[in-house]
Amino acid sequence: MIKPDRIVTTTCPYCGVGCNLQLHVKDEHIFKVTSPFDSPVNHGNLCVKGRFGYDYVYHPKRVTTPMVRRYLLEGNKEIGNQGLGNRKDAPELGRNSLIPNYLITNPSTPWDWVETDWDTALNITAENLVRIYKRDGSDAMAVYACAKATNEDNYLLQKMYRAIFRTNNVDHCTRLCHAGSVVALQQATGSSAMSNTASQVIQNDVFIVTGSNTSENHPIIALQMKEAVRQHGAKMIVIDPRRIELVDFAEMWLPLKPGTNVPVFSAMAQVILKEGLTNPEFIQNRTEGFNDFIESLDKFTPEYAEEISGVPAEDIRKAARMYATAKKAAIYWGMGISQLSHGTASALALINLAFLTGHIGREGTGLNPLRGQNNVQGASDMGCMPFHYPGYMRVDNPDNRTKWEKAWNIEPGGLSLKLGLTTTEILSHAHEGGIRALYIMGENPMMSEPNLNETRKHMEQLEFLVAQDIFMTESAAFADVFLPATPFAEKDGTFSNTDRRVQRVRAAHAPRGQARVDWQIICDVAQRIETKLGVDSAYWKYSHPEEILREMGSVNPDYAGITYERIVKLGLIYPVPTLTHPGTPTLFTESFPRGRGKFHPLDYVPAMESVDDEFPFILTTGRVLEHWHGGSMTRNSSLNEAYPEARVEVHPADAEIHGIRNGDPVTVKSRRGEVVLRVTVTEKTSVGVVFIPFHFVEAAANLLTNDALDPQAKIPEFKACAVQVFPARKKDLGNPNAVVNRGRY
Repeated sequence: MIKPDRIVTTTCPYCGVGCNLQLHVKDEHIFKVTSPFDSPVNHGNLCVKGRFGYDYVYHPKRVTTPMVRRYLLEGNKEIGNQGLGNRKDAPELGRNSLIPNYLITNPSTPWDWVETDWDTALNITAENLVRIYKRDGSDAMAVYACAKATNEDNYLLQKMYRAIFRTNNVDHCTRLCHAGSVVALQQATGSSAMSNTASQVIQNDVFIVTGSNTSENHPIIALQMKEAVRQHGAKMIVIDPRRIELVDFAEMWLPLKPGTNVPVFSAMAQVILKEGLTNPEFIQNRTEGFNDFIESLDKFTPEYAEEISGVPAEDIRKAARMYATAKKAAIYWGMGISQLSHGTASALALINLAFLTGHIGREGTGLNPLRGQNNVQGASDMGCMPFHYPGYMRVDNPDNRTKWEKAWNIEPGGLSLKLGLTTTEILSHAHEGGIRALYIMGENPMMSEPNLNETRKHMEQLEFLVAQDIFMTESAAFADVFLPATPFAEKDGTFSNTDRRVQRVRAAHAPRGQARVDWQIICDVAQRIETKLGVDSAYWKYSHPEEILREMGSVNPDYAGITYERIVKLGLIYPVPTLTHPGTPTLFTESFPRGRGKFHPLDYVPAMESVDDEFPFILTTGRVLEHWHGGSMTRNSSLNEAYPEARVEVHPADAEIHGIRNGDPVTVKSRRGEVVLRVTVTEKTSVGVVFIPFHFVEAAANLLTNDALDPQAKIPEFKACAVQVFPARKKDLGNPNAVVNRGRY
């Protein structure tokens, strides 16, 4: 048995659960991961990613040396034209074509990468960002922050762009996952996070799980849900197009068609209202807008909802009664609610149910969006969104502006009151007169954006692109400069999980090669930029990430009482307004941040694409247990051996009609693109619905998805688009003995 040199306690870098990890280190190498049984989040349990998905840290494709394009290193003065011309020739990507194969290619090709030193890479970065800023102004600058990075990393990155470049063109992947939930919760409650904690599910009498394949996306929370059913007698209602594993534990399963959330939830609300199952006292004392809301429910009969969604009217009635009559009921939801062109309305429909019944503001109740990435909650808290400073303070509010100007030593009126562009808008504005320079920390839009053929066109139009990452991702391949950062195991800081629990992240060993931690890279870039702009750069000198968290908490009251000393073991659940405050696991016990909770009347707006004879299937996308996000971590780990290729799930009835057998190679085609992959025939999906995971560049699901946006949250419609499925053509297969995952950029 190997005896570790040390065991380092930290927080998992994968989903939003925020499990506590113990990294067993020998000779500066992690060889095992365990978890403490006294962890309040996961009680010693870990999923396959948390326990085995750490070896990407040591993958040979990891980039640990700064790199720049050869033409920049040679001092080409025509940077804009040269970069733009060559960016269009960026290689078509496949997992096997990434680093190290990019490093040394044809020396005569100006598109080549060249390894360099940190000073050179940082100076080139600063020079070009300043050049474009001086020439085109704030509106030409944009940045993608990172839900995988720490709170401290993200706070500094948004600070750099707001304080130096005076732009609010700051966003991150929340725009692509729970933006609809965030906007809905802010409109209805004034907050944007889970109202309770996931562990409170064991207190539920009834709980709804909708739009979330929890067993694969948040496995440890799924364990707690199963415990609530098995050991505490709770009744679970699953509302989802797919027969996910939790259906086996559920009292009811409502298999609605993708994109029909609003009719089903609104029909439940009508049943609750007509049968007198509301909570009049809560409605009277804690809400507003009730009368307008009830008028909007007239058309949402269960029969109307059945016609649209396919869910039997009697099942809708039964589910409504179960939820309304429970003493303690809660709703847990995922991206099947938010990733729609009406994602905000879908989330508002759930919020209306909680307000009708008073199932909020108490333990064992609540509105609980399950956040997808390890620190997407924290990145949002840190202000990595175009409309908010840290603490969800609106950027167009002059009083909020004044607070951050004082904190950042900026002249009065210096910060911009102009709302910034969202992630989806930043790339669509990449053109002459629009966004010219983009800084990407850890995000991968060439995998995560919808309609990737269009995304590629936008990436080609950027004049200068910086990638700060650990792998040469599909997006980093378009960059002019690559700044090698560190993964979770090589950095200190904090993550904020889906429960709002702020926890420590600790380095297990020193960074590999020349890689550096994100916050230090950002500080070095910022100092060089300010020097070139003739500004005092003293405000970018930090000795430890704890100083960064303190600076943010000095203005953001939710984090004011959080210090590294206080979260040394268990973490704290914000709001934590003072240094003696114990944290706030349950929100809204007395009031909502906006005062009263607001009911919202809703209309049914169908998904932007409907099925027809040419495209008869609805495609929905999501994750699988073994992989995560764009695959840059899990597909560079041993987990890739467990799930090595993308599969499309097709219902047996559809497979029989279309002459498709399990394992056959098929082409899935939408109005935007097509992919070739093998089929899994399974009753896990519904008739007329096919499912593709979005982790695989070889068969990138987002080549197919629709880039239609929710008008309020600006989130794309990943969860519903029309496709056709047919046997793969010989010309698409190439070598018939080869694995068939191939996408086309």
